[in-house]
Amino acid sequence: MFFNGKVVWITGASSGIGESLAYAFARQGAKLVLSARRVEELQRVKAACNIADEKVLILPLDVSDTEAIPAQAKLVYDRFGQVDILINNAGVSHWTKIKDLSLEVIHKIFNVNFFGGIALTKAVLPKMLESKRGHIVVISSVLGKMVVQKQAAYNASKHALQGFYDTLRLEVAADGVNVLLVCPGFVRTNVAKNSLNKDGVAINQDNDKIAKGLDPEYVAEEILKAIEKNKDEIILAGRPEKSAILLKRLAPGLFAKMMRKRKLL
Repeated sequence: MFFNGKVVWITGASSGIGESLAYAFARQGAKLVLSARRVEELQRVKAACNIADEKVLILPLDVSDTEAIPAQAKLVYDRFGQVDILINNAGVSHWTKIKDLSLEVIHKIFNVNFFGGIALTKAVLPKMLESKRGHIVVISSVLGKMVVQKQAAYNASKHALQGFYDTLRLEVAADGVNVLLVCPGFVRTNVAKNSLNKDGVAINQDNDKIAKGLDPEYVAEEILKAIEKNKDEIILAGRPEKSAILLKRLAPGLFAKMMRKRKLL
């Protein structure tokens, strides 16, 4: 199996896509580094992976604390000696119009969605370049290619990821390091419930479209397939999201007119 014995570091591994990725990689014989803020949830995921303790490292991590990341990376290398695949999955959204959105919340969104993943990437990239192999996987969003109302900072953070990692892919193309951008649409996770209000507090409300979205297990399996095939980007979304991306590209004026009347697709 392609992933057997490979060291995979997953952020946001305590729920949603990250949790499903942990199970998918475990089934393929990978060694796992599971990171998130909630240790008890990481312990639950580790137990559900049903693999030997020596193949799993639970590494509590707040990706917004970028100064702590080099030391955390050292713990990973001390344990496993390498990182073959980095999955930058940790993320947070919000549900606030720009006029009510504080700079504090904007910074929080970017620190988690953008700067945290970049700090992790910078921490593992030198050894990947030295060994001439590795995969950096970024869980972006269809909102890195289009926008919806009340999610300006989230939209912007995902657009920023696209620009940064598209550039990185060009720069490391000759060095054996692959960069995969994953752009999911609606996926059945807690992203809506965990979205922040104008005060930076989780809204704790469900979203019907997300509740009817893609199964995170399916998304995880598609990501593994894309890594193995060295793909540059995949869009994992339903027809409405894919149609909106195409409309934004081909007829941006019409797209803007349509989206003024909608909060979500």
